[in-house]
Amino acid sequence: MARSSRSLASGKAQSIFMPAVLWLAMHGLTAHAQAPVNDATTAAQNEVDAAAATSQQNINQLVDQTQQIGGEYARTLAEIDSLNQYNGRLQEQVDSQLAEIASIQQQLSEIETTNREVLPLMDRMVQTLDQFVKADVPFLPDERATRVRNLVELMGRADVAISEKYRRILEAYQIELDYGRSLEAYDGTIGTGADARVVQFIRLGRISLMYRTLDGQESGYWDHESKNWVQANEYRDQVNAALRVATGDSAPDLIRVPVPAPREAAR
Repeated sequence: MARSSRSLASGKAQSIFMPAVLWLAMHGLTAHAQAPVNDATTAAQNEVDAAAATSQQNINQLVDQTQQIGGEYARTLAEIDSLNQYNGRLQEQVDSQLAEIASIQQQLSEIETTNREVLPLMDRMVQTLDQFVKADVPFLPDERATRVRNLVELMGRADVAISEKYRRILEAYQIELDYGRSLEAYDGTIGTGADARVVQFIRLGRISLMYRTLDGQESGYWDHESKNWVQANEYRDQVNAALRVATGDSAPDLIRVPVPAPREAAR
């Protein structure tokens, strides 16, 4: 009876022990199984997070690059627009210069034609001036002859512009024109050889050319008809009065001077 009781108790204990062992075994296995799963999940999550961070960084870089490219594109468009405007201005200048070149070429062509016409005209003007000086009242003969001679030499020079030659010719004509409306006194000589003597000339335009010796004892005038000097002491007072006005020693006044008699114009 006692043996039976111990057997029964032992059977119960074994039956209780076996589930406990099984639970511990299962629990241990479960714990050991869950640990690798959690580690794998964490690692996977970390990889995902790292990949997401890398992707976000790449996205940010792409956005920055896109913005940079967009800015550069906008600047490039602005530069293209500025260059187009600049090229337009340059084209206007080029067109203007081409038109100016064409105008200059036309002017050069006209100048060549003008030169062919003007040069002979200027030569005739110098020749006419030379003839006029030789035929005119003989005042300042050396000065006027030198001026004409210089013009003749000037016309033969290739290094002087036509405009300068023309200006010098007009200047000479203007000087001759001024002679006809001025009163002037200057020293010179009349006569040749032993008869040459220093006198004071008084020129009243081209109306009268008078002279007076330095001692005042002789007076006279140029006779355009005879092409010679005429002694006329009866005009001594008038010549002296004209000399004083010409030299500024006397105020301008009415002067009586010898003049050539009027002649009938040749027909």
